[in-house]
Amino acid sequence: MLVLGIILLVIGFLTGISILWTIGIVILVIGAVLWVLGAVGHEVGGRRHYW
Repeated sequence: MLVLGIILLVIGFLTGISILWTIGIVILVIGAVLWVLGAVGHEVGGRRHYW
């Protein structure tokens, strides 16, 4: 999710499409939260690790 968020941010920035920029930020934040939860040992979606 982190990579997808970064890709959407870059595409949205280069093309000037604001909806891609917004979706990229949302996906990036969700991916970062899931990554942190998995890193500290909480199960995410029934899995011990999330990546």
